[in-house]
Amino acid sequence: MPWDGKIISGEFDKEVNEFIVQQVKSQTTKSILNKKQTDKLYRYLKSHENDKDGQVITLYDQMFLSLSQEELQSLIRDLEEIQYMYH
Repeated sequence: MPWDGKIISGEFDKEVNEFIVQQVKSQTTKSILNKKQTDKLYRYLKSHENDKDGQVITLYDQMFLSLSQEELQSLIRDLEEIQYMYH
């Protein structure tokens, strides 16, 4: 099932209970997040949501993407929506 958020977009595979990330901001990627990984990422970002300088995330452990505080809040909301997809 395709899904588009403000920061990330991808597809949720109900059969294997995984979210396939296809785009972060404007960068194309392919990463798979299971429920545990999504929860862990959400908790980390939630604990840093008030960092005034935002956060930096990586794609493929090579490409750094800077997230402003506003983008960080949007990503947290995206992850909250994705969490509801898992069973």
